[in-house]
This record gives sequence, C-alpha cells and structure tokens, in this order.
Amino acid sequence: MSSEGGALEGVPVGPAWLTRFEKARIVGGRALQLSMGAPPLISSDELKGKDVLQIAEEELRRKLLPLTVVRRTPKGEEYRIPIKMLLVD
Repeated sequence: MSSEGGALEGVPVGPAWLTRFEKARIVGGRALQLSMGAPPLISSDELKGKDVLQIAEEELRRKLLPLTVVRRTPKGEEYRIPIKMLLVD
C-alpha cells in the first residue's frame, strides 16, 4: 500500500476501498438479482435464515461477485477497477 492518499498499488484513482455509494449500488443490485431468482454464489447451508440483502453483503465481503467499478476523474478519464482489487469492509 502506498502512503499517497490511501491509494493501493494497482488502483489508479480514488480510495483503495469501496465507497459507501459504490457498496450500496452493488449490494442493492445483487439483492434485486437474488430476489428475482438468481442463484446465490455462497453455499446453500450458509443461507439459512438470511434475507437477500444479507446474502448480497456476504457475497461482496467474500469478493465473489464478478463486477467492475467504474471511476471517473474530473478530466473525464475512466478507470475500470475489479472489485477483487478493492478493500471491502
């Protein structure tokens, strides 16, 4: 990890973690998919008593989702960063 603004090696722009807005968008979208019948990415014996939001949060925490976050700079440059490169709390 570099000392420059919390940036992680390989993360070209923004913080090295998911922002609360990115996390909300990802968890909400995945919860919608699960509620519409998408198969969960965690084993069925771990799903007992969990609702779709809890399942989506656990999938994100384990970095099982094959998603990419798009971050834009004020200059209009666009960076695509896989979730696996970002820190998830």
